[in-house]
Amino acid sequence: MLKSFNGIIEAAKEGGAKRLVIPAATKMDMKLLGKAAGAGLVIPLLVGDGKVIEDMIEETALKSLKYEIVDEKDPDKVLSTSIQSIREGRADILMQGSVNHQALMDAVMDAKNGLRKGKLMSFISVFQLLKPEKLILVTDTFINNSPTLADKQLILEHALKLAGILGIDTPKVAALAAIEQINLNIPSTLDAAILSKMSERKQFGKAIVEGPLDIDCALSEAAAARKGLKSIVTGNVDIYLVPEVDTGHLLAEALVFFGKMETAGAIMGTTNPVILNLPFVADEGRIVEIAIASLMCGKGGDGA
Repeated sequence: MLKSFNGIIEAAKEGGAKRLVIPAATKMDMKLLGKAAGAGLVIPLLVGDGKVIEDMIEETALKSLKYEIVDEKDPDKVLSTSIQSIREGRADILMQGSVNHQALMDAVMDAKNGLRKGKLMSFISVFQLLKPEKLILVTDTFINNSPTLADKQLILEHALKLAGILGIDTPKVAALAAIEQINLNIPSTLDAAILSKMSERKQFGKAIVEGPLDIDCALSEAAAARKGLKSIVTGNVDIYLVPEVDTGHLLAEALVFFGKMETAGAIMGTTNPVILNLPFVADEGRIVEIAIASLMCGKGGDGA
């Protein structure tokens, strides 16, 4: 089981360099790719104006490493050319670059020419705990605004796939809600309870889902005991399944900005790994994202 971001990076190195395509890379992207390529994680495929790209490469460590340029001077074709390289098997991972976020998501989700796999995509934020040393997953933190119960089942299954890739054999899942009791007027408590019952009946394999749990019961076995809850999940959670994206996104940002925790993320539900540029992910976290994407390669993009 991987327990740290360094562990993720080292595991990804063992799998060899993957081909990463990036449309219209910025100078910051070039520096990041220089580090990732230097670590043996990727071989960049850079799509855009060839002369501009060559000039930027000269200022980074990438100039002495292996890379490929696809000269595409039409900015309207840079993204589609990048995605096509994935679809044709010439690249393994798509990274956002400087293209507009909404344009990227629209292109990835396009039913005919995109990279979406199945009914739903979701985003998982990965955090590194120091005491105890372990990785935790929080989902969905970016994509799904108002997920239905069926959506939450898929979001959970995505998280379980990533947990498996990270070596978490029996994931313990906290299905979060505002309170730890089932309240018919609070839909998130009903969804959590249903997912928990599905887990009891082994519909999620070896995963153990407990819910509804409020955040203090999820974090503290003692707090759960005070409220009459007894579960091997409380105080030892691997995956935090949030009710909707407002909760997930705010939780992820709070952990980063208030808690000073490092984070990395992964999109699930695509044929190949896709890496976004998110404001709460630092450069060190983006290297970890590249490493996670590398581990996902060859496993159906989303770990399938």
